[in-house]
Amino acid sequence: MRDQRYDILFEPMKIGPVTAKNRFYQVPHCNGGGYRDPSAAAAMRRMKSEGGWGVIFTEQTEMHHTSEITPFIELRLWDDADIPALAKMAKAMHQHGALAGIQLAYSGINGPNLYTKEVPRGPSALPIRTFTNDPVQARAMDRQDIRDLRRWHRNAFKRAKQAGFDLVCLYGAHGFGIIQHFLSTATNQRSDEYGGSLENRSRLMRELIEEGRDAIGDTCGLTLRLSLDEMIGELGFANSEVRDMIEMHADLPDLWDLAHGAWEDCSGPSRFKEEAAQESLVSGIKKLTSKPVVGVGRFTSPDVMVRMIKTGTLDFVGCARPSIADPFLPKKVEEGRIEDIRECIGCNICITGDMTMSISRCTQNPTFMEEWRKGWHPERMQAKGDSDSVLIVGAGPAGLEAARALGLRGYQVAIAEAGTALGGRVARECLLPGLSAWGRVRDYRQYQLGQMPNVDIYFESRLSADDILSFGFQNVAIATGSTWRRDGVARAHVVPMPIDAAMPVYTPDDLMDGKVPSGNVVLFDDDHYYMGGVLAELMARQGAEVTLVTPSAYVSDWTRNTLEQGAIHRRLAEMGVDIVLNRTVTAIASGGVVTACVYTGAKHELAADAVVLVTSRNQDDAVWRELKARESEWADNGIRSIKVIGDAEAPGPIAWATYAGHRFARELDEADIGDALPFRREVTALADG
Repeated sequence: MRDQRYDILFEPMKIGPVTAKNRFYQVPHCNGGGYRDPSAAAAMRRMKSEGGWGVIFTEQTEMHHTSEITPFIELRLWDDADIPALAKMAKAMHQHGALAGIQLAYSGINGPNLYTKEVPRGPSALPIRTFTNDPVQARAMDRQDIRDLRRWHRNAFKRAKQAGFDLVCLYGAHGFGIIQHFLSTATNQRSDEYGGSLENRSRLMRELIEEGRDAIGDTCGLTLRLSLDEMIGELGFANSEVRDMIEMHADLPDLWDLAHGAWEDCSGPSRFKEEAAQESLVSGIKKLTSKPVVGVGRFTSPDVMVRMIKTGTLDFVGCARPSIADPFLPKKVEEGRIEDIRECIGCNICITGDMTMSISRCTQNPTFMEEWRKGWHPERMQAKGDSDSVLIVGAGPAGLEAARALGLRGYQVAIAEAGTALGGRVARECLLPGLSAWGRVRDYRQYQLGQMPNVDIYFESRLSADDILSFGFQNVAIATGSTWRRDGVARAHVVPMPIDAAMPVYTPDDLMDGKVPSGNVVLFDDDHYYMGGVLAELMARQGAEVTLVTPSAYVSDWTRNTLEQGAIHRRLAEMGVDIVLNRTVTAIASGGVVTACVYTGAKHELAADAVVLVTSRNQDDAVWRELKARESEWADNGIRSIKVIGDAEAPGPIAWATYAGHRFARELDEADIGDALPFRREVTALADG
């Protein structure tokens, strides 16, 4: 039964000629599938329709071959051949009553055209702006180019309607769309009727929307996605000018879809962005237009959603990452199951799928993008197989997810945890600066397990191989995690580095145990994800003089994929951390470290009172190795299977661990598939000739 406080979230809302059944609006988001995996992407959107979303959008859809963003994999609507895949997606969105929306993008100076080899076009002649700094420039569009662009948009509108979409969104946000390029004086330096004044710079926007409405008639709504503030200084399209533009064109689109700045500003991780972080930028805009407004802010709390509506800030609650973490968020609110919401932790591992051109993952929802590929449903498991009991050794993210999913299948599950609390690495890492939201990985599973009478948890239960063999469980999962190495082995050193015993050396585990060094500390980061930057911040907060040394050209290099690398560098620099790039630590001496340039090998010594090594991890798999060596004893002890999962098998991000736990639970007692692929895929069809 729905709490009446949330009734307002379920009011039907008009968007031009169509009506959304509620205010839950899944804004466009990437998924790593795009044109390569259209069925996987369609099934993912279908799941959100089943989960109760009123509006569901595609990701960025390239609308013409003269503007594409290879190597990134998005959807395409270049010609009629693309319609069937998109029609399949629209049908999937409609299946449970959602409005189906498509986001059309002409990327302009963000489109290097590496696949089509077309010359990029933009408002002015400027270098292409991409994540990869491609050495390509766009030519300035002349009037014929603009006429062509308007025609291409009309063609795309018609194709979108033919594919069955109810809403068409023009993409002019995050610096990625041609509309924003014309609106911003940073990218529009024209002196004709499309440049100069705000009225002129918004001319193309007006033309595209007016002509789009003519093209799709009165059956489709037309929305516009804009950045609330480019955040790039004097030449940028600032929040004040955004408001002027909206007031000037108040009723032009059927809905205003507003998002902050660049993608990293809009979708910053929870370490740097709180829920509803964009509220001040969007507040008051609704008063400038009679058309509905949707905004985003990693909304996970229904109470915050209600506040955004009741204060007149938004008409629709826009969600991307929260809709990934829990596709059934609206249904759970509607059914009064708030405690069952799988809240987004804001780690941005989903975004790394797009950035690495791979199928996306979610730390909280391991079924994301596996709905079609593996037939996984985020809320349902198949019935248990022909065995009955499972022992899970270790209550970290892999063990907890395995226990939750196995409990749903109906197995009798026991968790043996060596410590006194659930969560493993998550319980420790969520205490580090900025990572508190990561505790939701533990909290969600702890609550779910607490509702299952068939799951028992035993603390202070460090088990030996003899213990495991003697208990009589039919199946065993070893999820004992991993430990950070203190010998420096990682990428720069594949064998232990020389370390003088006189120098105090710490690992991330030491710091998470409360052993934080003081004085002059050198942190060597050869891990390149978040841990090095987080620990440097931790030590700086506690008064240490920190020097972070990394072989990479960037601090926390891999976090470029989670959209936080720039924020990490800024924060550390502001805290006084000395960042040393492109150098590796070759040896740890009694009074400091010896570093070397990764290109020339030139040596340099840094004095230090202590050294922190953030390098790689050893899997804690001793009990697994002993059990494997004694495999001949399994059957005599009633054991049918023993498997090592998660970090105990091979350390990785937390999302890898929850996926491993879920996969173990799905595959237990299932038929052996031999050498067959464990997932479905779509293979390109050969053309004639």
